Amino acid sequence: MTVEVKSEETQVAEVIESQKEKPTKADVAEVKAVETVDRAVETTKAVAEVAETEPKKGDEETNAETGVPIVGKCSSFKEESNFHSDLKEHEKKALCDLKAKVEEAILGNTLFRKEEEKVEEKVKETSAEEEKSEQKEKSTEECKSEEKVEAKSAEEGKSEEKVEAKSVEEEKSEQAEEKLEKEVRSAKEEEKPGQKEEVKPAEDSVAEAKEKSTEECGEKEKTNVVGEEKAAEVDKDISLWGVPLLPSKGLDSTNVLLLKFLRAREFKVNEAFVMLKNTLQWRKEFKMDMILDEEFESALNLVSYMNGIDREGHPVCYNIYGVFEDTELYQKTFGTEEKREQFLRWRVQVMEKGIQKLNFEPGGICSILQINDLKNSPGPSKKELRLAMKLTVGLLQDNYPEFVARNIFVNVPFWYYAFNALLSPFLTQRTKSKFVFARPSKVTETLLKYIPAEDIPICYGGLKRENDTEFTTENSGVSEHLVKAGATEVIEIPAPEAGTTLLWDLTVLGWDVNYKEEFTPTDEGSYTLIIQKGKKIGPCEEPIRNSFKNNEPGKVVLTIENSTYRKKKVLYRHKETKCSS
Repeated sequence: MTVEVKSEETQVAEVIESQKEKPTKADVAEVKAVETVDRAVETTKAVAEVAETEPKKGDEETNAETGVPIVGKCSSFKEESNFHSDLKEHEKKALCDLKAKVEEAILGNTLFRKEEEKVEEKVKETSAEEEKSEQKEKSTEECKSEEKVEAKSAEEGKSEEKVEAKSVEEEKSEQAEEKLEKEVRSAKEEEKPGQKEEVKPAEDSVAEAKEKSTEECGEKEKTNVVGEEKAAEVDKDISLWGVPLLPSKGLDSTNVLLLKFLRAREFKVNEAFVMLKNTLQWRKEFKMDMILDEEFESALNLVSYMNGIDREGHPVCYNIYGVFEDTELYQKTFGTEEKREQFLRWRVQVMEKGIQKLNFEPGGICSILQINDLKNSPGPSKKELRLAMKLTVGLLQDNYPEFVARNIFVNVPFWYYAFNALLSPFLTQRTKSKFVFARPSKVTETLLKYIPAEDIPICYGGLKRENDTEFTTENSGVSEHLVKAGATEVIEIPAPEAGTTLLWDLTVLGWDVNYKEEFTPTDEGSYTLIIQKGKKIGPCEEPIRNSFKNNEPGKVVLTIENSTYRKKKVLYRHKETKCSS
């Protein structure tokens, strides 16, 4: 027999381990939460690694820190043409089939669910719930037999009462028919030999009853015909976002709208038709005809708003989630379920206002560019915001097909990549292909690939200022210059006449340069005037706007000295205003 002898140190260590406290439920929950986030991060990294190994379309830049694509010169998603001649054969066939289904549904008045169908669905739901409850009761009947049988009979009696209550109208109609039949039978029974005088009134009563019944049926038929005609008229004029849906009207805008539903469902006609019907039903139940006139919390106007257009003409919608860092606003918006529903309704209103700017003609702009700013936004620990955003994303994806040309996420924190990995399963592949992510250092560079500098707000490194009256569409042309590594670039703004006021905007992507402004007179005997002393400008500086009024002919000289090892892009514009004599 072998006996294991442990040293004193080993015994002491085992005693210490045995005396440690057991982990609490909170500790276990925290560990599970950390493990979930870690798994999400690992999933995101794995997806990024797979994306790097797969062949890519076009030349695509990636973030060196995360490996996630920032933006590509040739993007993976490109909007398709809405011209019928540009469609592929299977797409033309799918469009033709969908138009036939829509035409049939409108003329047959089956595009919307009727009240009877809703009642039937509710009855089915209740019956399904009752069946489930009965199955649960049957599983426990082995222990209690008599009491549960009585309970079941009581429930069946209730269900029968419900069914009887629902069929009251049918019973009334049957009773009316039985009365009519009884009158006819009584008239026949009274018809006996030797009572010829009484036959006439009986026959008259039967005839009168028949006439009344035929008149009532005729009136009902007339009312039904009138109702059907009215319904048919309403259905023929039905529209969605101002576009008539009846294909026989021959409008190109109808094709454009139906193509959105087809593309959202990969040209599967039945699925696209169901999506269209669900959208129309949802809009009816959501009371969309009143949403544009509703008023919401004024602070929400800072959360999401339309501002400018991109290089292709798409309206741009900015979503600023950092506003919810304010605890008071966060509670006002997401504190209760009712407030979260109001937030959802407000976000739908923003989408509807953006759609007002669209054009559903084949060559028109019929989608929106979205900018989602995640700077200082609440993290994934805010479950109310997370649930509200999940509902919003699902609702917009189900009822606004192909209305977003691209979704650009800027100032993306590291945790968002993990959160996006958790949200990703709820999105279609087509939706995910429109996503672009940009870290804080790449915001302006990324936006410039889609939006001109004059339409990018100054907070994102562009030249657009709120309520700017100095630069308009006619004089807002922006010029670009490249400053090589270790080089100096000089920009000259001529002022050939005295008494001229010069105004200029200038920004450098990433800044980190030395910058100064001077006025150099044409007369060599005059002195050079310093407008802005030379100074080092950091990477977070906003665009510069300055002006100068000259007293003699000359030029304004803007000097950018790049002492870094990377080239810099300079964006600027200027205008001159002559004083009236």
